Amino acid sequence: MSTLLQLLLKSFTQQSSIDAAEKKTGISGRQILTILSYALPLLIKFMTKNASSQSGAQSLLGALTQHKNTKAMPLQIAEANTDDGAKIIGHIFGQQQNDAVSQIAQQSGVSANDVSKVLAVMAPALLSSLSSVTTATANAQQAKKPGVDLSDGLDVSDIVGIFQSTKSDGITGLLGSLLGGKVDTAAPAAADDGTALLGSLLNLMHK
Repeated sequence: MSTLLQLLLKSFTQQSSIDAAEKKTGISGRQILTILSYALPLLIKFMTKNASSQSGAQSLLGALTQHKNTKAMPLQIAEANTDDGAKIIGHIFGQQQNDAVSQIAQQSGVSANDVSKVLAVMAPALLSSLSSVTTATANAQQAKKPGVDLSDGLDVSDIVGIFQSTKSDGITGLLGSLLGGKVDTAAPAAADDGTALLGSLLNLMHK
């Protein structure tokens, strides 16, 4: 069963995404891959914490409405506005930004400056990805479907476009688990895998 974190990792770490990030930043693909493996779970954790309050969730939803890029992930990375990306990272980590970046740098063995460069390139695509998944899930819930059938006309093409290398059964597993309210007990905690984050955003959207 796929989770939001797994879906993001598959999309951001596909070879074409890494190649685009390497060209954009001048940092080696191997280092980028290592940075992302530590950064994405931490970003999910911080966003989950931020969205745990109504004001925080509203703020994040507002940011998602401004980031609805539906291009494939490699193109989003290649065209990323790094100034916007740096601001996004600042909002996510808040006053703990320096500590968070330092933690990722220590874990990955890469300089803090390079970590910041990679995060700034990836951040806009991260919000666009979360926006697409949240919207598709909300639409499916409103249609009162027990799960997501990619052949029944439900519009999840945005997700397919962004997560170009992710199999459709992975997307279906993610959305189906959320709609069905099932949590795999062997999976990471909801705060770590994105389940709680999406739950907070969806609850606010339905109010």
